[in-house]
Amino acid sequence: MKIRYIVSLLLVLFAVQSVEAKSKKTTEQSAQTEDKKEIVKTGYNFGPLPAVAFDADKGFQLGALLNIYDFGDGSTYPNTRQQWYIEASFFTKGSQQYILSYDNRFLIPGVRWSSALTIFNDKAMDFYGFNGYMSYFDHEKVAAGKDKKNEDMYIYTPKYRLNRLAILFKSDFVGNIWDKKLFWEAGYHFSYFKQGAINREKINKNKAEHKMFPDSEKTLFEQYREWGLISDEEADGGLNSTIRAGLLFDTRDKEGAPSRGIWAEAHIIAAPKWLGTTNPYYRYSATFRHYIPVIKNDVLTIAYRLNYEGTIGKNAPYYVCPYLTTVGPQYDRDGMGGYRTVRGIMRNRVQGLDVASYNAEIRWRFVNFTLWKQNIAFGLNLFSDGTYVTRGRDMEFKGTVEKLGLDYLKVRAEYDEYMSKGQEKDLPHITVGAGLRFIMNQNFIVAFEYGLPVGQLRKQDGKGAFYINTGYLF
Repeated sequence: MKIRYIVSLLLVLFAVQSVEAKSKKTTEQSAQTEDKKEIVKTGYNFGPLPAVAFDADKGFQLGALLNIYDFGDGSTYPNTRQQWYIEASFFTKGSQQYILSYDNRFLIPGVRWSSALTIFNDKAMDFYGFNGYMSYFDHEKVAAGKDKKNEDMYIYTPKYRLNRLAILFKSDFVGNIWDKKLFWEAGYHFSYFKQGAINREKINKNKAEHKMFPDSEKTLFEQYREWGLISDEEADGGLNSTIRAGLLFDTRDKEGAPSRGIWAEAHIIAAPKWLGTTNPYYRYSATFRHYIPVIKNDVLTIAYRLNYEGTIGKNAPYYVCPYLTTVGPQYDRDGMGGYRTVRGIMRNRVQGLDVASYNAEIRWRFVNFTLWKQNIAFGLNLFSDGTYVTRGRDMEFKGTVEKLGLDYLKVRAEYDEYMSKGQEKDLPHITVGAGLRFIMNQNFIVAFEYGLPVGQLRKQDGKGAFYINTGYLF
C-alpha cells in the first residue's frame, strides 16, 4: 500500500502565491459575476509546489512540480490559452518520475493541441496479480513483516513488487464538430515498458538481517511467469505504437474546477503490429462525467464519473491493462487504485481485460476571498469510489514439464494453493473518504484526501491511503 505524506503543509500555502511574469499588456481586471466579485487573471501565472513524501519500499520522495498558466488578455478566464506542467521527483531507493505536459488552444486555428512526455522509473512497482479478488493478497504476512518487534517474519511487501521503467509520449488533437460542445479527438501515443523482477539488494538496503526479503521467497510476478499467467513474449514489456480516435461532448462551465455540465468521451485505441507494437492489441474506453450545481457560485456541487476500460478480442499485454486511457490535456494514469483512479485501495490492485469504475463526490467550497491579487478558495469533499473486473485475464495454469522440469509438481502445488485462497470471480472494490482542497484562480488546486476500503474483503485492498496531490480527480 502506498501512503504519501507531505512534510510541510504551511509551505504549500505560501509557495503557491503567484510569481507572475507579466506580458506587455498584462493588467488586473475585475469581473462581476452573479453574486461575487472575482479577479480576472491575465498574463502568465506560476503555481510551484514542493513534493516531499515517503513510501515504505521506495523511501523518501524529494522533488518539485510547477504549473504555468497563460490567461492572455483574460477573455478565456478561468480557462487558459496555454499551460505547462513540469514535475521531477526522486526516491531515496532509486526510483524517479519526470513529467512534462503542454496544452495549447490557439496555435492551430480551431484545434486544441496537447502533448506530454512522462518517464517513470519505479524500482518497487505494485503488482497484486490479475482479476481483483481472484488474486489473493496476504495482508497478514505483510502486516507481520512490517512489525519491527516480530523477528520471525521478514518484510513481505516485496512479494507484491516488480521493477518497471515506463516511458510514455502523446500528441493529441481536439477539434469542434458542433457548437463547441461536440468534438472529434485524435492522437498518437507511444510507450515503452521494461519490466522485470525487483532488485533484492536495493529492496533490502538498510534493513536488519532478519527483515531482509530472502532469495528463497519468490515474488508474485516471478510466480506468474512460472505459472504461465504472464507469457514469455510479454513478460519483459515492449513497445506500443498507438492511434487513438474518439468523440467528446463537453458542456462544462470551466475546466479546472467545474460546477455544472457534462463531460463525456469515448475512444478506440489501436496498437497494430504494422505500426511497431511489440504485442499488438485493440482496446476501447468510455467515460461519463456529470457536474450538478446544488448551491450556485460553486458553493455546493455533486459530481460523479463512470468509466469503462475494455479490450477488443481475447487478450492485451498485461503491462497496458492497468492504465486509464485519455485523449487531451491529461496523460494516461495507471490504475485501478490510487489518487487518480480509485482512492483508498492499493495502487494497481485491480487489473483485467475489462474494468468498470465509478467516482462520486459532494464538493463544498466553504470560503472564497482574494489575497495578493489571487482568487483563493478552500473546499471540502466527501466521496465514494469503486471498481470491478467485468472480464478477467485467463488465469489457467500453463506451466509445462519441459519448462519447469523436476520442479513441475512443486510449482503446480504453489499455484493450486494460491488460487484456492482467492475468490472465484472479482467483486466490487468500494472505498469512502473525505478531502480538503486549496484552490487558486480556479486552476491551481492542491488536494489533501484520505480514502478507506469498505466491505467484507476490505483487507484485501489495503488499510486505506492518504494523498496529497494537485487538481480534482475529474
